[in-house]
Amino acid sequence: MPTRHDIRNVAIVAHVDHGKTTIVDAMLKQAGSFAAHAAESLDDRMMDSNDLEREKGITILAKNTAVKYHPKDGGDVITINIIDTPGHADFGGEVERGLSMVDAVVLLVDASEGPLPQTRFVLRKALQQRLPVILCINKTDRPDSRIDEVVNETYDLFLDLDADEDQIEFPIVYACGRDGIASLTKPEDGTVPADSDSLEPFFSTILEHVPAPEYDESAPLQAHVTNLDADNFLGRIALLRVEQGELRKGQTVAWIKRDGSVQNVRITELMMTEALTRKPAEMAGPGDICAVAGIPDIMIGETLADPENPIALPLITVDEPAISMTIGTNTSPLVGRGGTGKGADNKAAVKDRKVTARQVKDRLDRELIGNVSLRVLDTERPDAWEVQGRGELALAILVEQMRREGFELTIGKPQVVTQEIDGKVHEPVERMTIDVPEEHMGAVTQLMGVRKGRMDNMSNHGSGWVRLEFVVPSRGLIGFRTEFLTQTRGTGIAHSIHEGLEPWFGTLATRNNGSLVADRAGAVTAFAMTNLQERGVLFTEPGTEVYEGMIVGENSRSDDMDVNITKEKKLTNMRSASADTFEAIVPPRKLSLEQSLEFCRDDECVEVTPEAVRIRKVVLDKTARARTASRAKNA
Repeated sequence: MPTRHDIRNVAIVAHVDHGKTTIVDAMLKQAGSFAAHAAESLDDRMMDSNDLEREKGITILAKNTAVKYHPKDGGDVITINIIDTPGHADFGGEVERGLSMVDAVVLLVDASEGPLPQTRFVLRKALQQRLPVILCINKTDRPDSRIDEVVNETYDLFLDLDADEDQIEFPIVYACGRDGIASLTKPEDGTVPADSDSLEPFFSTILEHVPAPEYDESAPLQAHVTNLDADNFLGRIALLRVEQGELRKGQTVAWIKRDGSVQNVRITELMMTEALTRKPAEMAGPGDICAVAGIPDIMIGETLADPENPIALPLITVDEPAISMTIGTNTSPLVGRGGTGKGADNKAAVKDRKVTARQVKDRLDRELIGNVSLRVLDTERPDAWEVQGRGELALAILVEQMRREGFELTIGKPQVVTQEIDGKVHEPVERMTIDVPEEHMGAVTQLMGVRKGRMDNMSNHGSGWVRLEFVVPSRGLIGFRTEFLTQTRGTGIAHSIHEGLEPWFGTLATRNNGSLVADRAGAVTAFAMTNLQERGVLFTEPGTEVYEGMIVGENSRSDDMDVNITKEKKLTNMRSASADTFEAIVPPRKLSLEQSLEFCRDDECVEVTPEAVRIRKVVLDKTARARTASRAKNA
């Protein structure tokens, strides 16, 4: 079959924080994608263009870029299309979409940490699609790097995933992405490759081992939609890979929808990616990754084909969701008001607030268009929906995005998505890899034991750190991370990945402490906080507006306690010298959105507004709550 030797399509996949985005930055700079004066002023992690990605330091959305590589022997310029994929298991749907666009993958592995759960996940997907793999050992300059051991662990991982002989014969590149240096010769542990001063060996390995796209000259047009974007002027933009035939600007094509129906549409705009920008183009051929506009309702996984002979490509399938949470409109007494509860600082902030069920539903429907791993189901209530996704972080990111857009929401406690197999309830389980200093090993084992975790493997690298592998129900990991960081004094590193389904593990008691619940509305006073801080850990500051049923702290005991946190000091006109005793208020614990979701119990939920995140009881009235608890106890 004829091939296109002027193009290569490759995805860079790795575990979170192993350096994918950094090495893509170096490739862009060294390929001359930017003018010399511009390259000096460019930010790090140019591919992480989303605000949330920059704040959290992780890649959330799969993005593509194109590098124009000039071979050193003076041959024709070759376009290398690179897909930068997320490294977190919760965004696995983005990884699967990215792999559907490429002909090979670069597997990036940290020279110290070695293969971790997400490395296993992305490699398994690549091997299932029969994609060739190039192994890149990154961060060779780390003082604790152990290159030989990491290479052997990667070989073991290939064997564990049933790779065949062709797949296991992969080339190895050693790199320091931060310095933009790569080599085919193994450097000493803790050093930068000495026989190279650029990524030239990395580029030449990609050209040699990534197959050029093959096509059939007589085949009709077929182009697969793999991602969606939006533009203020062009409307919805579909990112697609042309499998067969040619796509031209102004061309009429057959749009094959998910339900199998076919409609003729016209391509109004055709664009190709060059570095970080899209530039207008006249034609895209087999193997090209391009963007088209002019089809307002196109969806991921659909096909653009020849009107005379429309042949659909297979739909993109992703793994089943494992975690769900209820997202609904804000039903608290402070709905539509500012962060303090006293009204926003300006009228525009109140005017732009989105508080109705219709606005929330429209936003969730819009999210479904570009996120193939998400599902939205109706509930018994007309103002709440069950949203299912891969993991807690993926759903928390969605809520954070909606919050920044002005939405006010009520979020229920995350739950696991169960399935019935052979008459028995099965729940999702995770494979958890934990790296901790040796002195914290007992505390971590105890934590996992409470959550019914089963230890699969334990290895000691001799550096004072231990690696533990557990299989644990996904349910047990809700709320795990905060307690884990506390027990390991912030030194532990934990990563998990979906491992499949196992029979229901039974009841889990993960949170031992109850809540401190405000018993009336008002403003928090320093006097009340001083008296209450010995009862537990408080979450609110003096002056914060609270309402009945709002959780203001964590009780030191296992049951909930209704407290008056708005109590004021009674002033009299008779004072003794020792009447005013000043006590220091312990600074309150500030909970992020993820921590608030982890803290929730079954009868609690999280109120999310653009200015504040509050935890509250589902039933605000304390009398009604007591009645419900009494009924449950008697039953």
